Amino acid sequence: MAAIAGGNKIRNAKLVLLGDVGAGKSSLVLRFVKGQFVEFQESTIGAAFFSQTLAVNDETVKFEIWDTAGQERYHSLAPMYYRGAAAAIVVYDITNAASFTRAKKWVQELQAQGNIVLLCTYYISALHIGTCTYTVKVASKEMILIFWIL
Repeated sequence: MAAIAGGNKIRNAKLVLLGDVGAGKSSLVLRFVKGQFVEFQESTIGAAFFSQTLAVNDETVKFEIWDTAGQERYHSLAPMYYRGAAAAIVVYDITNAASFTRAKKWVQELQAQGNIVLLCTYYISALHIGTCTYTVKVASKEMILIFWIL
């Protein structure tokens, strides 16, 4: 933690996004960092780095965000990105059962690491919101995590 002028403290927090290709990881990061939503984002290659600084109470939190590629060939690189992370966000496409299955595997892998805080989110379009309620309830019970709709 570093101090800045005025006595405010800066806390660095490494955040990593994991999940299947096309699940919406990059769109989620761009929304958080730039306030933009890009529906058709090109696939990330390897990983992309972003940062976002927010004031939280009397502290300033600088998020160091790693948006990892979802392609299977990059899976072996993931530990390099989530090692030392304060939190991980697992993203999946709720309309794709295979994406959800792989999200559960990410959760298991992260839980084996110990102290990483997990959030699980999913991309869902307005067209599918009414048909996915059951899936969300089952997923919440299975993984005991926090879910929200983007």
